[in-house]
Amino acid sequence: MEGKANEAPAIGIDLGTTYSCVAVWNHGRIEIIPNEQGYRTTPSIVAFLDAERLIGDGAKNQVAMNPSNTIFDAKRLIGRKFSDSKVQENKKLWPFRVIEGPSDTPKIVVSYKGQEKEFLAEEISSMIVGKMKEIAEAYLGKVVKNAVITVPAYFNDSQRQATKDAGAIAGLNVIRMINEPTAAAIAYGLDNKSEYIGKINVLIFDLGGGTFDVSLSTIEEGGVFEVKAVSGDTHLGGEDFDNRMVDQCVSEFKRKHNKDLSGNQRALGRLRFACEKAKRILSSTTQTSIDLDCLHEGIDFSLRFTRAKFEELNMSLFSQCIKTLDNCLKDAKVEKSWVDEIILVGGSTRIPKVQHMLRELFGWKELCKSVNPDEAVAFGAAVMAAKLSGSDDKNVREMLLRDVTPLSLGVDLKGDVFDVVIPRNTQIPTKKMKKYITTKDNQFSAVIKVYQGERAKSTDNHLLGKFTVSGIPPAPKGDVVFEDCFEIDPDGILTVTSKISSTGISKTLTIENEKGRLSKDQIDKMVKEAEKYKLEDQEYKKKVQTYNALENYIYDMKKKVKEYNVNKRVHSGNLKKMENAIDETSKWLEDNPAAPISELQRKKVFLEFVCTPLV
Repeated sequence: MEGKANEAPAIGIDLGTTYSCVAVWNHGRIEIIPNEQGYRTTPSIVAFLDAERLIGDGAKNQVAMNPSNTIFDAKRLIGRKFSDSKVQENKKLWPFRVIEGPSDTPKIVVSYKGQEKEFLAEEISSMIVGKMKEIAEAYLGKVVKNAVITVPAYFNDSQRQATKDAGAIAGLNVIRMINEPTAAAIAYGLDNKSEYIGKINVLIFDLGGGTFDVSLSTIEEGGVFEVKAVSGDTHLGGEDFDNRMVDQCVSEFKRKHNKDLSGNQRALGRLRFACEKAKRILSSTTQTSIDLDCLHEGIDFSLRFTRAKFEELNMSLFSQCIKTLDNCLKDAKVEKSWVDEIILVGGSTRIPKVQHMLRELFGWKELCKSVNPDEAVAFGAAVMAAKLSGSDDKNVREMLLRDVTPLSLGVDLKGDVFDVVIPRNTQIPTKKMKKYITTKDNQFSAVIKVYQGERAKSTDNHLLGKFTVSGIPPAPKGDVVFEDCFEIDPDGILTVTSKISSTGISKTLTIENEKGRLSKDQIDKMVKEAEKYKLEDQEYKKKVQTYNALENYIYDMKKKVKEYNVNKRVHSGNLKKMENAIDETSKWLEDNPAAPISELQRKKVFLEFVCTPLV
């Protein structure tokens, strides 16, 4: 899509647990945008150092040396409570500190520029989103304002809201959030438009670095995408496979050397890096080895790892994926034969055992590998971004998306009973209303608790929020009727309104801070901080460039002085003066590594003036 001359088109961002990807509809087609290293995906990692902040490849490359200040897995924290069992489990595995913040929110603690800093998961995610925005801006040569961001289909309302906040902190207007498998279905549908006539039923099997989604969709001729059912696990993916390999290595080290390295964060960081690499190798070969020098207390570590061993360690997790898929088929009330195409998305679908189990489940049906598992989600997000921005391309304009809500939504009734208002896999956007009555005589107020989940007991589900409706007219119990209206917008985000039928008094649930949602003031404050960090990053880069420019100039002039000394092409008195100036500047640079940019520039100007006859 071509926007106005000075405006960049809206972009599509796949904000992944381990890697992120950005794409754009440009010159009538989707382009996956490479980062400054030329890679089409960027690690979702942020590192804090004494002098600078690194995001992406730079952060990943130094993780083994700086584990406690290198943050990954922010997606596994976003929209969750600190007390969440998954957060507590992961806290033991992460080399960085996670503490309890206000209202049970998890906060990540790092040391940055000699100070201790605390960040919410939204802020770390916003840094990654901001990096993807920068990558797109460098490619397009324009400022990007609008984006479609994808989320796992099985993300609950809190996680969706928190992701939207992360986009806002990064300075983006998030025009839509769509489910990752739905984005992949769009990518498949547009890429294979000529392959099908009528309609095609697709299964999206999306196994990424930290989340797993399965989605059943119908793609109709003309670009109508209808999601029938979704299922998944927001805490299952490649990182879990890595962790089992790490555990195995720690056990082997203890068995061989009778030493426990589990408290050595640097050793664990190096081990995790090596295990991830070995896992990738085992997808194309049957064995590899993990070799690390001086891993712990000066002891070298070497372990041969076979594909069979890797599969044995992770078999229960692979089986969990297949069980989730089975449940999705049951939810959609379809047989396996209903599926025409099985589309693999996410890097972890490259694991041969996962592919084998999938093919076995579907009677050895061939798997579709025509979409790139790492790029399909960003591709689909960019198509949606183009559509919402008013692209005049026929394929994009005619596209129609009908998605579903992944989890049931409802209220808590007397006795901790969860009463569903909107069942899971209901098409969105949607609006549903249910009536309830007072449970006491002369009841003055009612507390409405909104939950999301599939359990019969309210408290076994995820509490989205609660609010109080006051001003109920005095009446016997059961006489006053409430109308609870649940509305889900196209982003999958919920608004709940409760109204007293007789008086018209109503109250709407907004996502309060107690629920983990950031207030507008908090977001504005974080936007300013994000801008400050960005400026600091730019300033640091500029300083490094200025320092290097002076250092290079000193080096060049030293070479020229030597050359001129041999050829006697400059008066010896002038040459001596130049040599002294070069030596003095060289020593000054060694003694003042933290000198400000203005001072570095002044020194270079002075040296250039003195050394003019050499140039």
